[in-house]
Amino acid sequence: MEKYRKPKIGLLGLMTDGYESIFKGITARQISYAGELVSHLAPAADIYFTAPAMNRLQIEERMREYNNAGLDGILIVLLAYSQGAWLTRALRDNRLPLALAVVQPDDTISNDFEELDLTVNQGIHGAQDNCNVIARLGIPCQIFAGSRHDQRFIDFVENFGYAAMTVSRLAKLRTAVFCRMQGMGDILTDDLGFLSALGVESCHETIGSVCRIMETVSAEKIEEQIEKDRKIADVDPKLSHESHGEAARIYLGFKGFLEQNRYDAFTAHFDLFAADGRFKQLPLYAASHLLAEGYGYAAEGDSMCASMVAAAHTLGAGGANFTEMYGMDFKQQAILFCHAGEGNWSTHREDIKPRLIDRYLGEGGLENPPTFIFTPRVGPATLVSLVSLGGGKFRLVAAQGEMLDKNDLRRCEMPYFFWRPRNGVEPCVEAWLKQGGTHHEVISLGDLRPRWKMFCDMLKIEYCEV
Repeated sequence: MEKYRKPKIGLLGLMTDGYESIFKGITARQISYAGELVSHLAPAADIYFTAPAMNRLQIEERMREYNNAGLDGILIVLLAYSQGAWLTRALRDNRLPLALAVVQPDDTISNDFEELDLTVNQGIHGAQDNCNVIARLGIPCQIFAGSRHDQRFIDFVENFGYAAMTVSRLAKLRTAVFCRMQGMGDILTDDLGFLSALGVESCHETIGSVCRIMETVSAEKIEEQIEKDRKIADVDPKLSHESHGEAARIYLGFKGFLEQNRYDAFTAHFDLFAADGRFKQLPLYAASHLLAEGYGYAAEGDSMCASMVAAAHTLGAGGANFTEMYGMDFKQQAILFCHAGEGNWSTHREDIKPRLIDRYLGEGGLENPPTFIFTPRVGPATLVSLVSLGGGKFRLVAAQGEMLDKNDLRRCEMPYFFWRPRNGVEPCVEAWLKQGGTHHEVISLGDLRPRWKMFCDMLKIEYCEV
């Protein structure tokens, strides 16, 4: 898996080459100003800037350069006025998400401004011309207007960068599908429509491919994994070495399969494992470890949700989890979330170590699956689900809330948490249902709504916040 990194953004600084003959040195002055922007935005992204693009040919050349440089997106800044029509051909061949920031060298229009000062601070003039062209071409573009010194500007570029990086990842993302649960309607979609809209390839695989790799896992690798588990979790004394080792073998088999076949996500239906006859346990332990490593995962063959968990990992630099709404707690104005036993244990509360327990589970008809038990860190968390509307159309339903400081359920032997929607339980659930929100969801630590909004706009997916 690719380790989390900062976004890589190309700064397309625009100004017409006609100004240099009028104001000697204006080009050097604006190059210096662009350098200040690059330094100011360094906490948010790695910004690439070589020179201003000062005519149509230079704009097209710079766009080709950025598209071939492995960048995630392009940020347009008007260093002075630049004709909007010059963007037309450059945008025709552009593959990267766009943003445009209306910022200027000076925050205040001084009474002593000369014509040169007015010229370099007229970014809004060119922004209108260029944004009009972008809109007429039907190209999504994220817009910011404000002070270049404001934290809002850094936040905007960071959010744009992570959204753009996520779009880039999905364009290459492959999800392995091991069987689907029959009759479950909200996980179904047109795989071709999903590929066309988001770039995700859903690949239907056989579990025998995983079993073949499981058979090659050495006893030494299993022992190494058991020792790693003892460092990250409190291991239940009742968990036998044999059961723990079998869970590790399944995990290493799945991981090897995903690595060998370049998969970023996977999903499996629990009935498959008992029916296959070669599994002693459900792979809950494997799913939890792989979630913690940044893989996407969802249950019951839900390739859409598994892919969106992978997207959320990139969007939030980790911290994503697969989950389900279970029950409403009206006294706390919260919703209980959990699933069979899979969960990203790396999101656990820092004051409480995860536990790895010997856990009875009737579902699946196999032996007790070793299960990580934890509750996530307290604080803001964003819940989303991707809804297939048919005809290649999708809707992202999103809700914002808080992870509560509650982890005292005595008989809940699976990862769980209580989440309080910002607008109350009843309105949230009612709106979620009305918009077709699915029963498999992605939840991420932090408030990721600005990034999800940009992500949806870039892919022309409907965004619905409840």
